[in-house]
Amino acid sequence: MVVDPEHAPVNGRKRPQRPQKSHHEVAEELRTRIRSGVLRPGERMPTQAKLADEFGVERGAVRQALRILQAEHLLTNVSKGSPATVAPDLGRARALAGPAAPPLPTTVALTPRIAEAFTAAHVEIDALCLTSISLTLALGEALRRIHAGELKPAKIDVRVLLPSRDIDLAFPTLVDAATEHNRLQHRWLAQRNAQGQVLRHNLLALRATHGIDVRVTFRAVPFTPPVKLYLLNGSEALFAYYTLTRREQEIDHEQLEMYDAEGTRSMLFAFAQGAGLRDTTFVEQSHLWFNALWETISSDLVLTS
Repeated sequence: MVVDPEHAPVNGRKRPQRPQKSHHEVAEELRTRIRSGVLRPGERMPTQAKLADEFGVERGAVRQALRILQAEHLLTNVSKGSPATVAPDLGRARALAGPAAPPLPTTVALTPRIAEAFTAAHVEIDALCLTSISLTLALGEALRRIHAGELKPAKIDVRVLLPSRDIDLAFPTLVDAATEHNRLQHRWLAQRNAQGQVLRHNLLALRATHGIDVRVTFRAVPFTPPVKLYLLNGSEALFAYYTLTRREQEIDHEQLEMYDAEGTRSMLFAFAQGAGLRDTTFVEQSHLWFNALWETISSDLVLTS
């Protein structure tokens, strides 16, 4: 019998085996192969079983690595059932992921990111926002592609944190603090509820039309979020500030001056797990922060007036 020198006994004891690679290390190696041209655009990846054997890791670590590369737009069609494919447009991947990714308005940046997230077998989206308008709009393309047969997720989990109806919102708020502001609060609450109901209806409809396991859960936080955050498949975080402006709007046939933020135009910054220590840490800390809010100070939210 030939004994591997690395694991040969020393003084009657076995040398410890090398520690397994982490999913970050697997992702880095595959990222290098893609960017160096060893794996070409449009080429199918080896199966997850082969990659697990090659790197000496569990398949779960391979799946995590592939999801990281999917979030970076380097891979498509990442699922348990078939090998992933190298993205045909790697230029887009370089432009949209990692430290060099330019900030873009929410309406521009969020839709393609959501659609890419829906290429996974298990889609996981967490969101903290003032209303769910941007998320509802951004889901449109992914839903269209599901109905067209281009995307086939097996499971969708969506969690959304929104401000509680029981607080006085920091914004939108009237410029004249002496003016009665209940109408403004009622207007925001109606928007929050209506958009949430549309979001939930559109996703839950996939159960009947495509047999997808869908869960959509809303919870309320006791504060007005000054930022919006979207977490996609555990591997990407999209972050934007709500920037207040002074504007005038007609409410109940009266022109009112208010301080408000237009979330659809907020500049969205993208952070991808595996795109460097800064990005990876931001994604991980964002998940810890979101889960802490979800599990501690948030409460049940009912989308009714």
